[in-house]
Amino acid sequence: METFLVYTFIGLTTAAIYAVIASGLVLTYTTTGVFNFAHGAIGMLAAFAYWQMHEAWHWPTLVAVLVDLLVLGPLLGLFLERVIMRGLGGTSEATKLVVSISLLVAMIGLANVLWNPDVGRTVYPFFNGRKIRLGPTALSYHQLITIIVAILVALGLRLLLTRSRLGVTMRAVVDDPALTQLNGAHPTRVAQFSWAIGCSLAALGGVLVVSSTVLNASGLALLIVNAYAAAIFGRLRSLPLTFVGAIILGLADGYLRGYLPQNDYLTALPLAAPAILLFIVLLAMPNRRLRTHVRTREYFPAPTVRGAVLFCIVVLLGGLMMATTMSTIDLPTYSQLFAIGIIALSLVPLVGFAGQISLCQLSFAGIGAVCMAHVGINGNPLGFVVAILVCGVVGALVALPALRLQGIYLALATAAFAVFLDQWVFHLPDFDVGPIHLGSTTVVPHIMHFSTFSLGSVNVSTVKLFGYNVITPTAQMVLATVLFVICFAIVCFIRRSRFGRRLLAMRDSEAACATFGLDLLGTRLSVFAMSAAMAGLGGALYGTQLTAVTPDRFNFVAGLPIFMMVVVGGAGFASAGLFAGVSLNALLPFMTTVFNSFGKYQLILTGGVGIGLGREPSGAAPQIATGFIALREDLPVIVSMLCLMVVTWAGRLINLYPNWPMLIALFVIFVGAVAIASRRRLVARGIARAAVTGAAAADVEEVPLEWVGVTVPWTPELLAKTEQVLGLGSVTYEAVGAATIRRGGAS
Repeated sequence: METFLVYTFIGLTTAAIYAVIASGLVLTYTTTGVFNFAHGAIGMLAAFAYWQMHEAWHWPTLVAVLVDLLVLGPLLGLFLERVIMRGLGGTSEATKLVVSISLLVAMIGLANVLWNPDVGRTVYPFFNGRKIRLGPTALSYHQLITIIVAILVALGLRLLLTRSRLGVTMRAVVDDPALTQLNGAHPTRVAQFSWAIGCSLAALGGVLVVSSTVLNASGLALLIVNAYAAAIFGRLRSLPLTFVGAIILGLADGYLRGYLPQNDYLTALPLAAPAILLFIVLLAMPNRRLRTHVRTREYFPAPTVRGAVLFCIVVLLGGLMMATTMSTIDLPTYSQLFAIGIIALSLVPLVGFAGQISLCQLSFAGIGAVCMAHVGINGNPLGFVVAILVCGVVGALVALPALRLQGIYLALATAAFAVFLDQWVFHLPDFDVGPIHLGSTTVVPHIMHFSTFSLGSVNVSTVKLFGYNVITPTAQMVLATVLFVICFAIVCFIRRSRFGRRLLAMRDSEAACATFGLDLLGTRLSVFAMSAAMAGLGGALYGTQLTAVTPDRFNFVAGLPIFMMVVVGGAGFASAGLFAGVSLNALLPFMTTVFNSFGKYQLILTGGVGIGLGREPSGAAPQIATGFIALREDLPVIVSMLCLMVVTWAGRLINLYPNWPMLIALFVIFVGAVAIASRRRLVARGIARAAVTGAAAADVEEVPLEWVGVTVPWTPELLAKTEQVLGLGSVTYEAVGAATIRRGGAS
């Protein structure tokens, strides 16, 4: 009985922390319509600030807590609402999610800059952990205060939202901001109050949890994410149900840690339990209604055949240049940009075309890497095929129960699956089921052997194609470039195909698609399976480049920047895959090499790029395309530019100069081509304008006026001649009393 009470109190304390954090998340979502994925990071920053004030500066506990909750939390909320969240109106769920994920990344980076992550920090509980006796067990003052605070927060929020004018206004603004404003409310001011209160509750959760865990930026930010399951239990609307969900979640965590059998297969289950409960709660939610048309500011035109072919040629040329000029030390690092690019490219049909959000693409890539490790032994290329097929099937199985979800609920369901894999499944020992053995080169009757990362890492052999072992960094770069170009061409074909148009229609209005008889279930299932299969191919390729992979390479946190960069690049453009790969695995390593201190601010800058997406929700691709529109339309200049680049590359191959002069020359050639194409376009426009003006002048002399507007368009010259002939310019009007007399001219 004593053991049961101990774990019950531990569970209730955890439940109280989850309830406080989840209530702040529900409050923000209910009153502003934005799911703040960085809610946990706000609590993390508050926890570090509390440590700084209480432990480093030796402020009294009460003063440090009050400053954290009443000053820092509200100020951060006001800043977020005014600078970031206010600009998200008219954007898609994916854009809003990316902005909040970017905020999470930037806050983790800020914490690592302000507080050295290599220094250990501890925070003592309230009253130095003193306890009071409750029957056969004891309860610390910190636990008791946590439970009491959770109860007070529940009562306070209930009264605020149901009994106060501010609370009713906060709920009304989400339903109809314009109508609420007509009744005298101020939607902007209400949103500021909501963010201030929500951030204060996140800060309160961070202060309460910091004494029971390690003060680590990413770990603490994601530990608080477990509270999201409680918020979903309340359907992001009901605070009472949110607190019920927090109690279930906290007690489950306590009892699993206390009573779970000692078994190698169940050791990591408590870490994955919140994700499992989150997935179950999402599946138990009532069916949603079909989404009607939603106006957004995103615009993703279809790629042209000429543009897609030109892009493939440029990528192939760039990959060959890197493969033949870079050192063997740098090639393994930079060749990974194409593997990551394929994983990122798998998100384009799913997120950009179909409007379905997935946060588990890197988990599918991990499955592909495992398949490649166990099937592609001794370079067997069948590993690529198995990775594609297995990931496609797993993607369909994951999508099948999640097809009834959408928006943030679908994002959380896929996030729960990712956490479930990297916290539990990827750490399972080998196990056998069924009639076939896949863990070795031999077939063992009556046993299907599953092996993941049982030893902490798994070796992946380089692949053999047509008798050639792709083992050198140069060959791996060429293979990665070719596979990326093939995947890019497939995505472009899908966008221009009938299936692609069906995906776009489903993204715009599911209700309209269902009305016209479109198979929504089959369409969603197909795009999920295809996206997962492509991610599996990218993961298999990534594994061959690393030669040994660990679960940390494919965890949930590592996958967030990929999703973020795809949407930042423009999720509806196939080029977003290359944008993500270059940004994460080429530009950032290059900047870190050139500027030693860049790595310290890498997360902040990466998050800042994603935060800026709210001002240009279509991503960076349209802006880049607009800047190079003249070059893209000028075929002679493009051909000349490519020829000069090839000549410059050939000079490097025969060692006329090292890499840096070649890079400078390539840059000068590219900039010069853009300038020449822009100049040629301006000249062409001037000639066309002069031709039109000359034609208009000729029309003035030759075309009868009665045919103007029929055979030739109206021009200022023709309009002036018409007024002259009709005498409209000499007509004057003179008012006499109530009558108007027309004099002169045509009168």
